[in-house]
Amino acid sequence: MTLTQTRTTIPEEARREGLLAVVIGRAVVAGRRAGAALARAGRLVQGVVTPIGWSVIVVAVLALAGGYTWGWLELIALGWGLVALVAAASVWLIGRGAGTIQLVLPSPRVVVGEPAEARLIAANPGRRRFGGVQLELPVGRRIVERVLPGLPRGGVFDEQFTIPTERRGVVPVGPARTVRADPIGLMRREFVWSETAELHVHPRTVPINALSTGFIRDLEGTPTRDLTASDIAFHALREYVPGDDRRFIHWRSSAKTGTFMVRQFEETRRSRLMVLLDLDPGAYVDEAEFELAVSAAASVGARAIRDARTVSFVVSGRQPGAGARRSAMRELPTVSRDRLLDALCLVETTPDAVMLPDVARAASETLAGVSLAFIVTGTARGVAPLRAAATRLPPGVESIAVQCSPEGEAHARTIAGLTVFGIGYLEDLRAMLARSASIS
Repeated sequence: MTLTQTRTTIPEEARREGLLAVVIGRAVVAGRRAGAALARAGRLVQGVVTPIGWSVIVVAVLALAGGYTWGWLELIALGWGLVALVAAASVWLIGRGAGTIQLVLPSPRVVVGEPAEARLIAANPGRRRFGGVQLELPVGRRIVERVLPGLPRGGVFDEQFTIPTERRGVVPVGPARTVRADPIGLMRREFVWSETAELHVHPRTVPINALSTGFIRDLEGTPTRDLTASDIAFHALREYVPGDDRRFIHWRSSAKTGTFMVRQFEETRRSRLMVLLDLDPGAYVDEAEFELAVSAAASVGARAIRDARTVSFVVSGRQPGAGARRSAMRELPTVSRDRLLDALCLVETTPDAVMLPDVARAASETLAGVSLAFIVTGTARGVAPLRAAATRLPPGVESIAVQCSPEGEAHARTIAGLTVFGIGYLEDLRAMLARSASIS
């Protein structure tokens, strides 16, 4: 081979950078790829081998090392026996159990106590048969286990699972997964098939009469002293100036005075309804009182949204911690009934809740135009906090306090201008609001 032929066979990269540099670079790249492959394999093994499996592997390695070092046949036999056991357990990981598995929630929202179900639909659209496998579905804090039978070509497995709805809240359902594991528990392999779905368990509500009847008479809004050229509440007539809308010229008065006269109006502002739910645990005798209070407040808020009223739903904020600033109140979304009830699924009492009078004061400073306020709480603290909360609201705001005591006797009374309803059932609230509206 000539010198010219040798030079042409050397790679262009080697001639440009040097043969040693090319070899080192390629070795580094190969090492990185091998390291990445080993890392992936390590993560795969770590996710498959259970703690019991790792214990068996460690004992097998120690037994083989000690047996061959000291020549103990018993340790050697034990080590290879454990290796065979691990190898046999690995065979159980073969197979997926299905081609597709779909998790379906027929209804993402239910009322507390109503039946709710989730559906799992497993199918085999492929050509080969899938063997049986264990199927797991997390539902809240428990795991529902089923055995997914073998699916032939085109086979479908459809089963429904009951979801507990005894308490208000958000129940996570899923993800659905199939599990392959050996009988001893050395290996476990999971296949996740779906995302986690959420079931909102709404508080119970009752339909009540329209809140506009009897309590709020200014359906078109509350007139103010601000004057405007176009509104509902008529104020006076004034002379026409260039730029005024000719539609508001009062022709009869203009004919009498010989000068164009236009109508002038008082600007009206729509009244706001506020629902205040107390989250102080000291205000409630037990959890049943709080749940009744949530349902009562939800009933009023849902009715206000249905009436297309301007409504603000307020709950207690938290006391500021060290170096932190927190609001004394928190508003829940009221753009729709479902959004409000979804938010109420997560409302709970909190030990550091702001006291009821301070919440009312923060609401009065933040919310403008409140004309009717519902203050919903329990019976543990009596009427004094309710009176204090009502005095923190702006003058002219009509306040209705609702004290909840499950299975208690319903009563209504007026204390220093504050209307107090005591209810034992949600139906008591509906009856009292209807009676007060008819009297008004």
